[in-house]
Amino acid sequence: MSEPARLPLDGVRVIDAATLMAAPWSASYLGEFGADVIKIEQPKIGDHQRRWGTKRNGIPLMWKSLSRNKRSITLDLRRPKGAEIFRRLIETADVLIENFRPGTLERWGLGPDELLALNPKLVILRVTGYGQTGPYSSQPGFGTLAEGFSGFSHVVGEADGPPTLANLPLGDGIAGLTGAYAVMVALFGRANNNGRGQVIDLSLYEPLFRLLEPALIDYDQLGVAQGRIGNRSAHVAPRNTYRCGDGQWVSLSGSTQTIWERLCSAMGRPELATDPRFSSNELRIENVEALDAEIGAWMALHPRSEVIATMNSAEVAVGPINDIPTIFADPHFAAREDLVEVEDPDFGTMRLANVVPRLSATPGRIRSTGPAMGAHTDEVLTELGIGPAEIAALREEGVL
Repeated sequence: MSEPARLPLDGVRVIDAATLMAAPWSASYLGEFGADVIKIEQPKIGDHQRRWGTKRNGIPLMWKSLSRNKRSITLDLRRPKGAEIFRRLIETADVLIENFRPGTLERWGLGPDELLALNPKLVILRVTGYGQTGPYSSQPGFGTLAEGFSGFSHVVGEADGPPTLANLPLGDGIAGLTGAYAVMVALFGRANNNGRGQVIDLSLYEPLFRLLEPALIDYDQLGVAQGRIGNRSAHVAPRNTYRCGDGQWVSLSGSTQTIWERLCSAMGRPELATDPRFSSNELRIENVEALDAEIGAWMALHPRSEVIATMNSAEVAVGPINDIPTIFADPHFAAREDLVEVEDPDFGTMRLANVVPRLSATPGRIRSTGPAMGAHTDEVLTELGIGPAEIAALREEGVL
């Protein structure tokens, strides 16, 4: 019987010296695929994320998922002994993830030049609001500000409404994914560059900015500045949300001419396909108010289940707009194991969003939920060869 396949990042050590969401999320994604993630927290204070969001019995809930698969140690990098332990950790690491303000690590004698001299193979992910360079680099930044600064919020919302912020950590989440992707590129790139590591400069706003590419190209080439148009698209119609007869909502995208023609037949209105207002995508965009009125009127006559069944039979791209309770009960989410039950020392079990993407031979997994602050300090320092007496003394001095 063959041995089980090792996780792809088994043997990769990641030092997570970041706080809050975006950068720690990058570390979480790496940990899901086997990386040994050591989370460094400020003694007594800990990661600020421990004080954000909802709690149960005084215990932060998001922390449990955001810090999944991590080992937590407390270490004061500002103290010489803490900085020295940090250097010893860096010598054992493949990746450092940090999100201090530009210049902070350098002031502590822990900047990239010093760390790469200690460990030339190290990959350093630096996540800040506006990047390490540029006139705004020293300004504090959060995902919320990134949504506005990137241009994203300006184009999201109803035409007669205000710019809209996502009510979820969108900027942080996209930056977290981008950071994990960048780390993997840099790790793979070591093989092409004599094992040398490098520094990744990732701002919070630039991953969102990249998603605005259609609007950027339109402005560059056509001089057209996209504004807010609600749930519609500036480039394809129909594309919107529609209220069904039972008050529930669906989203629909008629992104090709054939889908539009099948939609017309499914609604029992085949003549709309050749209507001079709607016969091409360009004409549908031009006459989008009338277009949505026709579709919306049909939707309003049928309950959502019937709308979806009819459209699925016609191979029209439509889907329900789910609320969270519906997702927890939906058979497709269950079949895909999108929510997985995980053992937790405080709550017994928790259902958390499962690992994505899915690998056939070496799928990632959640091995543990977010740990208590400093739960692994003694364990990790012992691995560095630091004995119990010295650990106790460091703790007494406030280094740990």
